[in-house]
Amino acid sequence: MPTTKTDTRQSLLDTARRIVAVKGYAAVGINEVLAGAGVPKGSFYHYFSSKDAFGEAMMKSYFDDYLAVMDRIVADRDKNSAEHLMRYWQNFYDTQAVDDCQGGCLVVKLGAEVSDLSEAMRVVMKAGTSAIVDRVEKMITAGIADGSVSVDAGPRATAEALYDTWLGASVMAKIHRSPEYLDGAMTVTRQLLHV
Repeated sequence: MPTTKTDTRQSLLDTARRIVAVKGYAAVGINEVLAGAGVPKGSFYHYFSSKDAFGEAMMKSYFDDYLAVMDRIVADRDKNSAEHLMRYWQNFYDTQAVDDCQGGCLVVKLGAEVSDLSEAMRVVMKAGTSAIVDRVEKMITAGIADGSVSVDAGPRATAEALYDTWLGASVMAKIHRSPEYLDGAMTVTRQLLHV
């Protein structure tokens, strides 16, 4: 069991992410998250003012972790920008191919659901996905500069097209329980980046 308020709060967020990735947001009750985190019932509101505030914090935590992974990939100075990009997309692939292609991307799982349920969560998701596309754009721009990548469209348009492709492929992989859609996204990625 967590020992500090910060530890307990993060444990609740981490537990919720695991459960929500499987069940969706609306289907998960506060008591299920509390039980999963080993936190006494009735203490939820000690950490969060509402389920919406909890959902917003969960999504912020998810994007903080996601963006930190992207930043670690780019920090590898032994790789060029094309290798950074392909490592990022391979990580995306690996995350989405787990559990019979049910994946762990909360954007794929919750995008449509929370956009209709919670304006605060939608705004967090918009900011988080924009930050992901920003980082992909920076990697593409760096790849053009170091000569490891070339694109037919601009870096921003290519970054947006790639992210949209991967989100769509992830949804289709979930529906069909097959990584063939992720394989297709990887092929399109290589074609768009000329790598």
